[in-house]
Amino acid sequence: MAVRAVVVWPDDRLRQASVPIVAIDESVRALYQDLVDSMYAENGLGIAALQIGDPRRMFIVEPKLAGREPTDPPVAFINPEVVWTSTEQQDSEEGCLSFPEIYIKVKRPLRARVRAMGLDGEIFEIEGEGLMARCLLHENDHLTGKLLVDFVGPLKRQMIKKKLMKVKDAELDEAG
Repeated sequence: MAVRAVVVWPDDRLRQASVPIVAIDESVRALYQDLVDSMYAENGLGIAALQIGDPRRMFIVEPKLAGREPTDPPVAFINPEVVWTSTEQQDSEEGCLSFPEIYIKVKRPLRARVRAMGLDGEIFEIEGEGLMARCLLHENDHLTGKLLVDFVGPLKRQMIKKKLMKVKDAELDEAG
């Protein structure tokens, strides 16, 4: 389909409420393909629909990370819900396509289980550990309006905002 521009914070679209997908139709399959194309263009491990400006409740995860063959298509998570997380935590640097070149130390559960609908309309559950759990929780956070900057204090948030605004201004200067 198409590589779509990734929405970069502080764009308000990243905070909008995501809306449930009620049927797997051609528009959902097209959204999936746009997510795939956009994620691979940005070398991401996952991406949520809000990150390409679409409010539908969906994210995808790179197949190898999800325990699939590297040649398999990315795994679609439609209307996902986190059904369990471990009490054991891990502290690790996290990046995000909506925060280019920004990495923030985030404490998350070491393991997580998510229930979602696949592109085939079937409900499935997947459990991840380490990076996979982190990716599942990070992408699901996008669907609830929670972002990386919500894990830092106000001073660091302001510094990140300033840096991303400079990047945006430089891109506008190059384009114009």
